[in-house]
Amino acid sequence: MYQAAYTDHNYDAEGAKSFSFDEESIRKGFIRKVYSILMVQLLITFGIIAIFVYVDAVQDWVHKTSWIFWVALAVLLVTMICMACCESVRRQTPLNFIFLFLFTLAESFLLGVTATYYAASEVMMAVGITAAVCLALTLFAFQTKWDFTMCGGILLVAIVVFLIFGIVAIFIPGKVITLVYSSIGALIFSIYLIYDTQLMMGGKHKYAISPEEYIFAALNLYLDIINIFMYILAIIGAARN
Repeated sequence: MYQAAYTDHNYDAEGAKSFSFDEESIRKGFIRKVYSILMVQLLITFGIIAIFVYVDAVQDWVHKTSWIFWVALAVLLVTMICMACCESVRRQTPLNFIFLFLFTLAESFLLGVTATYYAASEVMMAVGITAAVCLALTLFAFQTKWDFTMCGGILLVAIVVFLIFGIVAIFIPGKVITLVYSSIGALIFSIYLIYDTQLMMGGKHKYAISPEEYIFAALNLYLDIINIFMYILAIIGAARN
């Protein structure tokens, strides 16, 4: 779906790359920009989650005002589809930042609502574990010689099978199925985090993402981390109940 954002690093007949991070300064600047955006997104998200978890008045208001949940979901879907499908939206400043900000707010609100159904200790434990896991995976992605950018097809098949499994799991409720489903989800998105990190790195990897797609790169990493957090939270919640 995002083919325009990716580039094959193979050399053409003239011995030149179609696109690559030939200048190390360009690559480092791109990575810094992506992580700066990502850090702001995560601060907004986990700040809002903390408010939902620790402020009882907010919890009561959210549980009594169900319509705002559907508004946030609609904003989430519209902004995500626009950024995914419209290159002009995710590349044109400041429109791309506006859409990303709205998406982040909507996602943060939905995560905050979800977090209200867990104990504060469970949510904070999930945040800590997610931070440790994502840091370890990011360091691994930067250091390993394995090229995960060639695993896009395998990951796509895995996510399709996982979605089908999720539909089946709806009709088979229980602690065991929740633990299995959440563990598989955390594993898949952990691999996706490595995959998206290496796409951003470029260099010797077969595929890379264009430096013009800094919004796209930040969005990918953000969604990977958020999904890891949600599945770890589900594992902790299921294990404690």
